[in-house]
Amino acid sequence: MARKSITQRLAELEERKKTLKARLGKQERAQDTRRKILLGALVLHRLEHSHDSEFTRRLRDWLQRELPGFLVRDGDKMLFEDILAPAQAEENSRAAE
Repeated sequence: MARKSITQRLAELEERKKTLKARLGKQERAQDTRRKILLGALVLHRLEHSHDSEFTRRLRDWLQRELPGFLVRDGDKMLFEDILAPAQAEENSRAAE
């Protein structure tokens, strides 16, 4: 059996490095997605089940201020209609005056 040259071994190591970097990137993206899902679940849970009405009101007000500038696609905005609807109705009534 012939020994691999140093050049061949280096090429194999580079290929392995690229594979591992790709795997790491995929793992990091999955963790980031999971964090976002859990954070969103917490926010929605607090909006729906909080016994602190002042906190819930302030959280809803903050979301109504921040979400319109953050959400770009119409489909994304539709997902948050239940939160945005009161703020949008208020904006529409001001614009009509």
